[in-house]
Amino acid sequence: MRRSATELASMRKAGRVTAAMLEATREAVKPGISTAALDAIARSVLEREGARSNFLGYGGFPAVICTSRNEVIVHGIPREDEILEEGDVLSIDAGAIVDGYHGDAAITVPVGEVSKAAARLIEVTREALWAGIETMRPGSHLHEIGRAVERVAKRHHYGVIRDYVGHGIGTEMHEAPNVPNYWPGTPGPTLLAGEVFAVEPMFTLGTERTRVLRDGWSVVTADGTWAAHFEHTIAVTEDGPEVFTLGPDGR
Repeated sequence: MRRSATELASMRKAGRVTAAMLEATREAVKPGISTAALDAIARSVLEREGARSNFLGYGGFPAVICTSRNEVIVHGIPREDEILEEGDVLSIDAGAIVDGYHGDAAITVPVGEVSKAAARLIEVTREALWAGIETMRPGSHLHEIGRAVERVAKRHHYGVIRDYVGHGIGTEMHEAPNVPNYWPGTPGPTLLAGEVFAVEPMFTLGTERTRVLRDGWSVVTADGTWAAHFEHTIAVTEDGPEVFTLGPDGR
């Protein structure tokens, strides 16, 4: 769906709040902190900005961010008894609603000093997100995003998660169409100025296979290898992609 200038302005606001949530939690990540404490920090940003959470209560989800540690790919639930340790990697997924419009973004961060393999996984997954974003111009096709993402993964022999994908976003957090992180074999719809999508590659050190834990939310790698996840909310414009969820470091 193409958004008006007024709608895009509201989505920029939601994106800025989402970016602030991620920045505040990223700065707090260290060995010894609980994932519940990170959720509390994100809640304080929402309160300060006068925004609402689009995660809290979504399908019964109990928090305002997802905290996915090591082999957890996505949808991890923050817990008081989950304490970060040196060498972990943590994916943080956050979202906000402003004026009825949504922002959605994710980052993966190291906890203290991490292995070279973990650090490389984080960096390459971030690189793949930007490779996908660069294709988002009027006249291009939706599935070129996934083709660009998958090419990066293949160069490094990483697994590309297929069970969970990006999506349209606007007055709902998840709107049609889906945005695969791989080439599905067809070009997909032509991109139009004013459309907004959440692009979110998820890579693993192993295979693409997943399973869901007993909590009904946490998605983990089937082979136990670690994962990384990055996401931005991006508008297609005549001047190229506009990323609504950029943090202060421009990433």
